[in-house]
Amino acid sequence: MSDSNRVSGSSDGFASIAGRLDYPMFVVTARAQQERSGCLVGFATQAGIDPPRFLVGLSDKNRTFRVAGAADHLAVHVLNRSQLRIASLFGEQTGDEIDKFEQCAWREGPHGLPILDDAAAWFTGEIVGRVSLGDHVGFMLAPDRGELREDLDELVTFRDVRNMDAGHDA
Repeated sequence: MSDSNRVSGSSDGFASIAGRLDYPMFVVTARAQQERSGCLVGFATQAGIDPPRFLVGLSDKNRTFRVAGAADHLAVHVLNRSQLRIASLFGEQTGDEIDKFEQCAWREGPHGLPILDDAAAWFTGEIVGRVSLGDHVGFMLAPDRGELREDLDELVTFRDVRNMDAGHDA
């Protein structure tokens, strides 16, 4: 790495590092009352084994965050690269302007959550905690149901979506 790419002792150093990391992207869907929503999420990770836990970070600026705030459960969808169209729909469009679910195939799943037909895998989880993470809120999930539909060997990652125009700023 050249010296011109080195930034130390500042938050710019972290931003340079984080911008080069490649990690899985997920589509998270929510339902509360008669409202449903979903968005592309990059801040998500397994957070426990026994008991199983999964942490999802939702931007406080998007509609899915608002719907999730009144929800008891969320659904997390794992996408392979063959499903980039779904990533684009849920990452580049905002539910404030369109009904994303009219643009894709889905069904009502556990807890009344929208489950995307074209996802490689999905799971649902009860929201067991929420924590402020600055411009995101972390939703801690206790996974309860799910389905592995195909191998997860070609996941959609940040590298695949980094040039998308987000429906909302982070």
